[in-house]
Amino acid sequence: MSSDEKPAAPRSLAEALRARDDASLAALLRSRPDLITPVPTDLTQLATRAGTRASVVRALERLDRFAQQTAQALAVAGDPATYDELLGLMASDSRDPVVAAALPRALGTLREQALVWGGDDRLRLVRTARELLAPSPRHPSPTGLGPTVREATAGMSPGRIQEIVTAAGLPSTHDAVSAVASLTDLFTDRERMSALLAELPGDSLEVLERLVWGPPYGQVTPDPAPRLRLLLDRGLLLPTAPGTVVLPREAALHLRGGRAHRATEPVPPAVEAAATHRPQLVDATAAGQAYTALATVEELLRDWDEGGPNVLRAGGLSVRDLKRTAVALDVPEPAAAFWVELAYVAGLLASDGGGGTSHALKAVGDDERYAATPAHDEWLERPAAERWAHLASAWLAATRTAGLAGGRDAKDRTLSALGPGLDRSAAPEVRHRVLALLAELPPGTAPVAESVPARLRWEHPPRGARHEDDLRSRLARWTLSEAELLGVTGRGALSTHGRALLGASAPAPEGPPAGEGGRGPGTRAEPATDAAEATPASPGDKLPVHKHHRPEGTPGAPGPQSPPAVLPVPPVHPAAPDSAAEQAAAAEAARVLAPLLPEPLDHVLLQADLTAVAPGPLRRPLAETLGVLADVESKGGATVYRFTPASVRRALDAGRTASDLHAFLAAHSRTPVPQPLAYLIDDVARRHGHLRVGTASAYVRCDDDALLNEILADKRSAGLGLRRLAPTVLATQADPAALLEGLRAMGYAPAAESAAGDVLITRAHSHRTPPRTAPAPVPEGPPAPDAVLLSAAVRAIRAGDLASTAPRKPTAATREDGELPRTGSAETLATMQAAVLTGESLWIGYVNAEGTASQRVIAPIRVEGGFVTAYDHTADEVRTYPLHRVTGVAELADDSA
Repeated sequence: MSSDEKPAAPRSLAEALRARDDASLAALLRSRPDLITPVPTDLTQLATRAGTRASVVRALERLDRFAQQTAQALAVAGDPATYDELLGLMASDSRDPVVAAALPRALGTLREQALVWGGDDRLRLVRTARELLAPSPRHPSPTGLGPTVREATAGMSPGRIQEIVTAAGLPSTHDAVSAVASLTDLFTDRERMSALLAELPGDSLEVLERLVWGPPYGQVTPDPAPRLRLLLDRGLLLPTAPGTVVLPREAALHLRGGRAHRATEPVPPAVEAAATHRPQLVDATAAGQAYTALATVEELLRDWDEGGPNVLRAGGLSVRDLKRTAVALDVPEPAAAFWVELAYVAGLLASDGGGGTSHALKAVGDDERYAATPAHDEWLERPAAERWAHLASAWLAATRTAGLAGGRDAKDRTLSALGPGLDRSAAPEVRHRVLALLAELPPGTAPVAESVPARLRWEHPPRGARHEDDLRSRLARWTLSEAELLGVTGRGALSTHGRALLGASAPAPEGPPAGEGGRGPGTRAEPATDAAEATPASPGDKLPVHKHHRPEGTPGAPGPQSPPAVLPVPPVHPAAPDSAAEQAAAAEAARVLAPLLPEPLDHVLLQADLTAVAPGPLRRPLAETLGVLADVESKGGATVYRFTPASVRRALDAGRTASDLHAFLAAHSRTPVPQPLAYLIDDVARRHGHLRVGTASAYVRCDDDALLNEILADKRSAGLGLRRLAPTVLATQADPAALLEGLRAMGYAPAAESAAGDVLITRAHSHRTPPRTAPAPVPEGPPAPDAVLLSAAVRAIRAGDLASTAPRKPTAATREDGELPRTGSAETLATMQAAVLTGESLWIGYVNAEGTASQRVIAPIRVEGGFVTAYDHTADEVRTYPLHRVTGVAELADDSA
């Protein structure tokens, strides 16, 4: 073949893949990771796997709307189709310049995904995709087009076809095939078709207008009206079944002006700006909400510190417990579900499995409960900015979807917070994409809420007809609201620390490979080197690197009709997670957020109405002590605490004395301690511990026998079953805890004591789960391969393809199917020894110690002792093989040796 002669057009998808370079193959495997699980043995197997129904459906679903429309147009075009034919179907007869500019990018995407192969003069949609997208009576085409004239007349009698041809003004033919071809030529000829339609009355044209954009099928009676009879006689309506007619595809395309779709969408809808704020205001608002998020999570876990609600038998949180949590956090139930799920995915909350670690002994058979994990205690010790970054990073990567809580599953069962069925594999990708769209807006710009789901519906169209409530649209709306709750956004705009968090963890968009439709802003360019050179080979990875440079005119290369595109390409598949990059992004977000968070205060303002006002967040020791000494009355920019006899007694029960409480308030109040508060503390402390409760089952002792007489005389003590043992001692069969509660309900302030007579200090028992790991995200399909796996897979496929396609010398033992023949040990040994002398390469079959069969191309170097030492072209290294494991051997043709 001369150097000026162009390579032959590929005859199959396997040949088209064989013409690709390594970078293009790596891009295919990256965008369709199901093709690499497991790694195909050669390019023929890769092509077969790429054409399976499940893989094609998955690839089609991940295309953007315009790429899908391009594939749908190819499904109704000829097979093969030319680029000009496809351009006419997409851009109509007027050749819309916007569509024409966007088409090369869409076609390049289809080529990269191995959904389309061939040059611009012979474009072929893979057979499975054509079967899925082509119109049929049971599965109408998304284009709304019907069958062709040839398909619609397949069961029609030759006489009836001749009648239609004559009625349409065409000369009769000798056979039905030529008659159908003549009718097809008429419908595709713009001038003759316009003249034919001009002869029809208006009511007949009205019938065609009702069918032109689909569905193309209609019902007729055995005796159709005259307006329908005219259409039937001229073949503009063709019968497909008794009482059913269809508008032929060629006629519909003429009526549409050549367009396959009623409305093509070459450009993604823009994310519109709703309002613009100063970036400093956005950051301040987001930082304030971030601190509120931390306080809410801390309050949730503090409320569940002694053991949270029970776990439902089916898993999850009951509706009643969720409502109780919402009341405790003072938030709506959907927000409560979000905070509970956030703590769960961050590893701060889990089920104790019916066990747990606590200072209190758990009885055997205790119910399984939710509780804080040991990681929660470590999380509390970290700086506030780092704690927020931990929560935000966990939210960004989680597949758990709190917005589904309270809904119904496919079996009409209620979905519970923390329960099964809340994982949605698309959630991390949607969150990344929504934040990436916000990052593309100018700083401080908040988007129109519905413009974000509209953009996602273009990038990943929902199945079936368009609707506003598909999963990805709901995920987008939930992402916007959750980002605001979490403090990633402020006033609807992405904050500076939100941009830093998105940083390295956002999946990079992928576009078509260079030379197959061009690139535009937002696409990830492939490196100049091939995939194998992008990452150093791992030790022992000896497969060869192939560099195939596609010359101009090679099938799959851009033709003159394929200028570079300038449209953004949405992500095809999330990039493989990079934990180091995510940690770096989280650290950067924490660094940016830290100066924006308010400094914790070390003081409160005491007031005369037995309240204390915290004008901002308090330091943890101060907040914890004040939380024991007083009850929170209201929260907001400032927190109001109220002192009550019960709250003061709670502090005394925790081991504080009256003098400790006076000193604490004096040290942390910017105002003098009000006299009513000092009186309250002294009054409760004077009565606290006057009564002592111990174990008899339980007893009460008091130095004041008159007080014991008062208790016995009180009718409310009858239920306690008290009896006097001594002038200063009462005993009962009730347990000490019930006795304490009963006396407190009567207005007394008893204190528990030990067997030695010492006062027992009662503190809350912190209940913890055993060590738990955060729930792992549930990916959609196989995980995205990393660069090392891609490099090794491409070279393994190339090597296997080399072994399977190497030309062989014909011999008497060669099988008709082209498979390697089996040879005896004597013939194998003789062929090996001859190849050592001549230096020729051989094609061998080999079975390893595990019983795995493979084919290899080797150049024998030495044969001795029952082993052959040879250079293995498949592994690209010198190896030694036992001759008894060689199942067959054949010589290669001279031009490949």
